[in-house]
Amino acid sequence: MWDDAIAMRKTANLLFVVAVVLMLYGTGHYVAHLPVFPLRDIQVTGDVAHVTHEQVEAVVTRELSGNFFTVDLAQARAAFAKLPWVRKVNVRRQWPDRLEFTVEEHRPLARWGSTALVSAEGEVFEAAINTTLPVLQGPEGSAPEVVSRFQYFEQTLEPVGRHITQITLSARRAWVMKLDDGMVLELGRENLESRLAGFVAAYDLTVARLPQPSAYIDLRYTNGFAVRSPGLKWTRNKT
Repeated sequence: MWDDAIAMRKTANLLFVVAVVLMLYGTGHYVAHLPVFPLRDIQVTGDVAHVTHEQVEAVVTRELSGNFFTVDLAQARAAFAKLPWVRKVNVRRQWPDRLEFTVEEHRPLARWGSTALVSAEGEVFEAAINTTLPVLQGPEGSAPEVVSRFQYFEQTLEPVGRHITQITLSARRAWVMKLDDGMVLELGRENLESRLAGFVAAYDLTVARLPQPSAYIDLRYTNGFAVRSPGLKWTRNKT
């Protein structure tokens, strides 16, 4: 090799290129870590109603480090995703000194049990809210199904002007719901749509005419439902 001038020249050229690349990398790394590129601005965009300035400030202080070039965007994204109301978040650098977070918040549809909230997409999350919301509950992993049923049942009840305040799916797959007038409807496990539709169809001629609001209605009958009302005996209506 030492006698091969061409090979030696190629080797020398290669070593020179490697040296230049390493020098440029070292210089770039050094410059990027200089304190002349500090992050001066954190901007949060999106339809944000619950993420507060104090929460953003806490995340920035606790989780973010480095300058404009060295800040870890994946770490920044993960830190914001931990905030209670955040459903999705994207982060990007904005030259010369800004990080921009685009946040999508959860939209609470109802309470999930006694400790959480659930969104219209059936996603359970933990956050604090003072608004009065319906209460949905069911076995672990059933939130999407319960939310879907809740929305369908609410639509079915529209003609009689009633709304659901609580709906429960039991471990045995039985459905029970409570309405805004205190009435409890026992739907059971089968033919849910037809049972509730039959109740709505008969409502004005039966339940609405009772002298006192019904406390409990059992819809688990093939051709009707049973009504329990204060001061009245059990009444079965055929539909």
